Amino acid sequence: MHVRFWGTRGSISTPGKHTVRYGGNTPCVEVRLAKDELLILDAGTGIRNLGEQLMEHGESIKAHILISHPHWDHIQGFPFFNPAFISGNEFTIVGGETDRVNLQKMISDQMNKVYFPIQLNELKAKLNFHPIKEEEFTVFGAKVQTLYVNHPTFAIGYRISQGGKTLVYISDNEPFDRKVAQAIRNVDKIIVDKFLRANGDPNQRIFDFVHGADVLIHDATYTPEEYVDRVGWGHSHYLFTLKVAAEGAVKKLVLFHHDPAHGDDKVDDILRKCKNEIRMRRYGFECVAAAEGMEITI
Repeated sequence: MHVRFWGTRGSISTPGKHTVRYGGNTPCVEVRLAKDELLILDAGTGIRNLGEQLMEHGESIKAHILISHPHWDHIQGFPFFNPAFISGNEFTIVGGETDRVNLQKMISDQMNKVYFPIQLNELKAKLNFHPIKEEEFTVFGAKVQTLYVNHPTFAIGYRISQGGKTLVYISDNEPFDRKVAQAIRNVDKIIVDKFLRANGDPNQRIFDFVHGADVLIHDATYTPEEYVDRVGWGHSHYLFTLKVAAEGAVKKLVLFHHDPAHGDDKVDDILRKCKNEIRMRRYGFECVAAAEGMEITI
């Protein structure tokens, strides 16, 4: 597998001189499988630049777009994804849904004529919709496993395996605390119950899901100090992210979903602190911070 980052920022895009190195676009990750088949993880603003590069080849495009959840920062780039406007291209959009709003409506609502000049049904590419829950399925010969993580209203983590190599993508995930879950009821009850049924640490379901991954891309939005005032917002502080990687015995951790208030220097500082923690705790994995344009071969 080959991985390239097109958007690494969380919540809202942050262009400017302070985000040049790590990037200001919201989440989008390109994954190329063994025969160059294309998976796209999330459709934040970074998908626009990915689309421009794909168009340069002039070939028909067939890809799966795996959406972690329908918060704006993870789908807002799709209306600007030029390959979706081209006849002959085909995209299968994969993601969760609720009892009240199905997957197709989640994508189409942001393109309602009140908000956007082109509606979803006017796009010329063939669009398929594959709603999922926690399950396992195959895409282009790769095994894909899914897991609900702790984020309002829901978010899904993806584990992609092919040829003995594994990539795990968990863009938005908060440490699960039993008391907080009872006080802040902003996550789907079915998901909360899954965590509460666990014996011991309820986050063990996350540790088990990532276990043995060659690369783990995981939410590391906050510092521990910032997290104190943001409990219930659905994101991790970097110490928890390090714990997930350590408990999961992963080989490489990629810090992801950088806070919009964190410029390049702040992300540098967080990465330094993470590397210090790894040394002090004698963790056995490599750690890097996601940056637009960064590529990883697994």
